[in-house]
Amino acid sequence: MGMGTSEVALQVLSQGTLPHHICSSICLSSPYPTSSSIIQCKNKKSLGYASNHRIQHHRVVSFRNVSFNQPRFPICQCQRDDDVGSISDGGNGAWFKSEGKTSQILGEVNGKNVIGFDEFQQLKLEQKVPTFSSDKLPEVGKVNHSSHRSSSTSLEDEAWRLLRESMVYYCGTPCGTIAANDPSDSNMLNYDQVFIRDFIPSGIAFLLKGEYDIVRNFILHTLQLQSWEKTMDCHSPGQGLMPASFKVRTIPLDGDESATEDVLDPDFGEAAIGRVAPVDSGLWWIILLRAYGKSSGDLSVQERVDVQTGIKMILRLCLADGFDMFPTLLVTDGSCMIDRRMGIHGHPLEIQALFYSALLCAREMLAAEDGSADLIRALNNRLVALSFHIREYYWVDMKKLNEIYRYKTEEYSYDAVNKFNIYPDQVSPWLVEWMPNKGGYLIGNLQPAHMDFRFFSLGNLWSVVSSLATRDQCHAILDLIEAKWSDLVAGMPLKICYPALEGQEWRIITGSDPKNTPWSYHNGGSWPTLLWQLSVACIKMNRPEIAERAVMEAEKRLSKDKWPEYYDTKRARFIGKQARLYQTWSIAGYLVAKLLLTKPESATILMNDEDAELVNAFYCMIDANPRRKRGRKKQSYIV
Repeated sequence: MGMGTSEVALQVLSQGTLPHHICSSICLSSPYPTSSSIIQCKNKKSLGYASNHRIQHHRVVSFRNVSFNQPRFPICQCQRDDDVGSISDGGNGAWFKSEGKTSQILGEVNGKNVIGFDEFQQLKLEQKVPTFSSDKLPEVGKVNHSSHRSSSTSLEDEAWRLLRESMVYYCGTPCGTIAANDPSDSNMLNYDQVFIRDFIPSGIAFLLKGEYDIVRNFILHTLQLQSWEKTMDCHSPGQGLMPASFKVRTIPLDGDESATEDVLDPDFGEAAIGRVAPVDSGLWWIILLRAYGKSSGDLSVQERVDVQTGIKMILRLCLADGFDMFPTLLVTDGSCMIDRRMGIHGHPLEIQALFYSALLCAREMLAAEDGSADLIRALNNRLVALSFHIREYYWVDMKKLNEIYRYKTEEYSYDAVNKFNIYPDQVSPWLVEWMPNKGGYLIGNLQPAHMDFRFFSLGNLWSVVSSLATRDQCHAILDLIEAKWSDLVAGMPLKICYPALEGQEWRIITGSDPKNTPWSYHNGGSWPTLLWQLSVACIKMNRPEIAERAVMEAEKRLSKDKWPEYYDTKRARFIGKQARLYQTWSIAGYLVAKLLLTKPESATILMNDEDAELVNAFYCMIDANPRRKRGRKKQSYIV
């Protein structure tokens, strides 16, 4: 498949007002997303029976100045008072159950068996992925005695208990997990909200455990919060944008003290520090949607009209034409996991890896219909251009460093070798000494006259998982992690980036951010939640011993340190100075890593195999003469 010329006419959604659906169960049964920013579920408690749910459409501003007196984690039971006993009395976070009945809200998930093994068998034939258990530990620091297995099991039990206690309920059913659940912290800020990116490891953990309802609920509830209306000003979220987070509020109804309502209140970044819109939320949502279908076997969710529409809206938002000439996705600083000012504006690797993965997942799930033809054509063109661009221009190893060191500058021509006018003096002394002879990685960012040579863990790991990197590059990334173990893993997996910004560079780039001091938070801090991405990448490349070694390192401290959000210092010796304890994605990341290493074939729900047509197109572009003159024919994307 070539990257030939294509004049893509992206479909524009109608600007008319969508119908407001009123249903007797919940708005999720509606085939169309609501145009509302807040979703409400009413519940009259004193009548002795479950009243019908009415979905009202309000702007979020109508509630912003109201003072609510409600529990921190409200539960709207939405059923008969005498049925309260059907709720498990396991404490905060217990599942809502009603034996012998179909769920009032969403119904039973069809298909209880985990599927996706057909795809795995094919993968197993191609890559010879081994089957091993969690107590087969790596050679380095190998421990086989029963005491370690016992302590590991105890740690997993504790993690599951904490994860369930972090669950949030909407109208009696679980819909997500809060960011952190530290009972000793009275100043929660927005850590008591359900963040899309934070819920991903929680959702994967529940999928691997065979508990699908919470993930299904999360997918459909966040879909209802997606920005639907076309905006005419710069103070509203763009059409198709997914919120960064949402909060479930339980508020009393006006004039009726016996009735309350559950409210889903989304945040699109307008309340976030820095007021930055979350670009990665929609990409993670698509990845989780595919994982849900492959794990549960319930493909009816991704086939729904409203879900198909939601996928298309995210794609149109990301594939929209703009002033950028590269196939990468242009974003501002702080729009992804690294949500503070860290000099990653432009084309950060993390966003490109998630973008590529989301495009592949969306192409797999989009229904074949005439209305999707142009979108799929644009998607395919972008995949080819994006894979070539990242593999060719973002890759660095000793060979590439030698090329950059001898670059000529100020080359004005279509066939320039130094296309981005990179100055050789940008190759920092730390990199020359740090780069191993065996191994390499994808740099953090590429812009005109600037290469960000920092190693960013999530972007590199997800490039392996999504097959954005070539197979040789994937192995080289893992080689580098092994070679630089003391720098990237040290006392706690895993450095979010390396090295940290220090001195005058830190003051200029971060704005002297007191939270992002060197080797802290997003500036070289260590984040346990990255364990699960490391595990998927290692399993895919048939090198699980790397992840097992990292998990063993984490198990020494996570529980003792009360599951912190991140660690400080170059060797991760201190708990982060502003780190939240009992951070949910630290807990979930550990659980997912353990579950995947115990049953590696289940990692296929997250992997993207390399597409044969993309590979052929990529090598055709590589084999072509790089100094050929550009023809008059218009190109869809410049790579």
